[in-house]
Amino acid sequence: MKMRNELQQRLAHPKRKFEYDRKKDTLRIEHTETGKGITISLPGIIVKWQEQKEKAIDEVVYFVEEGLQAMETDHELIGKEKHIFPVIRSTSFPVSSNEDIPFIYDDHTAETRIYYALDLGTTYRLIDEKLLEKEQWDRNRMKEMALFNVRSLSTEMKTDRVAGNTFYFLNQNDGYDASRILNESFLKEMKQKIKGTMAVAVPHQDVLIIADIENNTGYDILAQLTMSFFASGRVPITALSFLYEDRELEPIFILGKNKKK
Repeated sequence: MKMRNELQQRLAHPKRKFEYDRKKDTLRIEHTETGKGITISLPGIIVKWQEQKEKAIDEVVYFVEEGLQAMETDHELIGKEKHIFPVIRSTSFPVSSNEDIPFIYDDHTAETRIYYALDLGTTYRLIDEKLLEKEQWDRNRMKEMALFNVRSLSTEMKTDRVAGNTFYFLNQNDGYDASRILNESFLKEMKQKIKGTMAVAVPHQDVLIIADIENNTGYDILAQLTMSFFASGRVPITALSFLYEDRELEPIFILGKNKKK
């Protein structure tokens, strides 16, 4: 309640309205004239606030302000070819905008989908069918560009060794950390380094975890890590991890006490 009131106070504007969904614990900030808006998940913000205090709220306010401003601007794709990227989202993420314009997306795993975004520097705009038609762009051409561009992003990682297992974290905070899961050559390169079983996780958009699981404890540690990141993410994706084998991602169900399914 306090967090909701704080955000509503900081984001108040004569042309904005707020809608709170008690069931989902989300707050929607919407422009009263256009109906365009942004929905934010409050539990993740509260977890971040416990760690970062005011910085967490400042970040959300900035993210919403930038996003709402981007929605009020007409965008073009021509000349922006290098600024189109794929973004990973949960399968519960909407498949169309609030104006019922379908987003361009592809199925990825049972837990995730691939959407496509025009990067605007401090924010981005998801590409929908209306924008593609306006620009007279071919859907496949746009997807190829996005996948090419994600391969150009840095894959520098931090490493942590826990209980005989190695965990790699990619966290560049450019909005496309989870998108690196689509860089097939990067995953193949990582696979060569793995001594045990390779697992991958995208708990939220700003992190990619790759795990070298060498014993059963590694699965429990990965599950705990993924859940922790999922709970604190600004844009949560999935708390499940995936086995990476033969270029396929297979969800892992951790049952606890070192058992996996």
